[in-house]
Amino acid sequence: MSKLLGYISLGCAKNLVDTEVMLGLLKDNGYAITENLSEADLIVINTCTFIEKAKVESINTILEAAQYKDIGRCKGLIVAGCLSQQYQDELFTEIPEIDALIGTGAWDQIMVAVDAIEHGNRSCIMENITNIYDERMPRIQTTPRYSAYVKIAEGCNNGCTFCIIPKVRGAFRSRTIESIKTEVERLATSGVKEIVLIAQDTTSYGIDLNDGKPLLTTLLKELTTVEGIEWIRMLYLYPTFFSDELLDIIVNEPKLCKYVDIPLQHVNNDILKQMNRRDSREDIERLLKTIRNAPTHVTLRTSIIVGFPGETDEQFAELCEFVKDIKFDNMGVFTYSQEEGTVAGAREDQVPEEVKEERYHTLMSIQAAISEENNRELEGSIDYAMVEELEEGNHNTVLAKGRLKSQAPDVDGSMYIEDCGNRLKPGDIIKVQVNQGFAYDVVATIVED
Repeated sequence: MSKLLGYISLGCAKNLVDTEVMLGLLKDNGYAITENLSEADLIVINTCTFIEKAKVESINTILEAAQYKDIGRCKGLIVAGCLSQQYQDELFTEIPEIDALIGTGAWDQIMVAVDAIEHGNRSCIMENITNIYDERMPRIQTTPRYSAYVKIAEGCNNGCTFCIIPKVRGAFRSRTIESIKTEVERLATSGVKEIVLIAQDTTSYGIDLNDGKPLLTTLLKELTTVEGIEWIRMLYLYPTFFSDELLDIIVNEPKLCKYVDIPLQHVNNDILKQMNRRDSREDIERLLKTIRNAPTHVTLRTSIIVGFPGETDEQFAELCEFVKDIKFDNMGVFTYSQEEGTVAGAREDQVPEEVKEERYHTLMSIQAAISEENNRELEGSIDYAMVEELEEGNHNTVLAKGRLKSQAPDVDGSMYIEDCGNRLKPGDIIKVQVNQGFAYDVVATIVED
């Protein structure tokens, strides 16, 4: 009889890929996944430590899962990921229910941790942070069967003063093109239609393999030849290495989603310098203007931090005016989180929490109005969409929920088709016309080819 495994993956999609690899290793060693944690013999939690809210969520999740050692069948609780890497001593001391800690570079050692638990021992496995998974590793896909994340690089060299990631994830290191293509081919064979390429800094892909010159466009040209893959999307495209060549392939290659996610964080030059960002406001504006002037509309997404130490009312006002001017299609806003072990976290000119929250809500309100305006402008337009869910609507109709090609999974809005009959299934890619646009979602109808 198989042993049952319960898991929780917190944080970003990059963390989720690590979780999927650990699940693959456990499955190869006789474990079967259960969604009911009370049935699980082993519980694995992959944690996040990027901001304070993520740390709190990780700690609460660990404590909740620990209860299943009393009220369930759990004989082993393994905590992996960024929080383990950063706070291994504290976690082991303060939460005795934890049986094993696995660092960000040691997910491939999970069976060593399981073996220690079976012999009644606690273990803390923190290898050098140089590891990266490849196409040879087993992996259980936890996303819908038609869409998968593929991590093309690990770690980061940027050294942003607000970010702990280089310390917990290590230096930037790329997988080979051959490794990535082989994995994508295998995913396509299993029915995956959409690939979402991710890294801490995706545009830097290949700089460690090619004398400091990125290889992202070379990788994309290879991946577009994979049969069965219909959409290729990229997230976390830092502006520094965003080239004209990259924009050209995004615009002209049919399989590439016309979608650019550029985490800018801020636009005031003093703040950018204090963040240790490589690009100035002028650099950013030049890049965004080039993207906006492309012959095909390219959806623009960004992420912004408000309340960075020392941020003045004037600097925040500059950021707001910039957002109003650019009219991003989608934007994520984060309040600055004072992180232990970072340069910015040690500064004394921290912005009060109530000011950060006020700025967050102000900027989100501005973006909501922009998003609604952008989505209303989509009314009447034709696009392709991926069906994700079907549910019963009013009067025995079927409501389809999905995403336009211009909407990324997990972070953007949704598309709804109110009465689609019984002809669709999850994973179908269909042509639609947008009929109504709202702040984050759109309502569409099917267009017959």
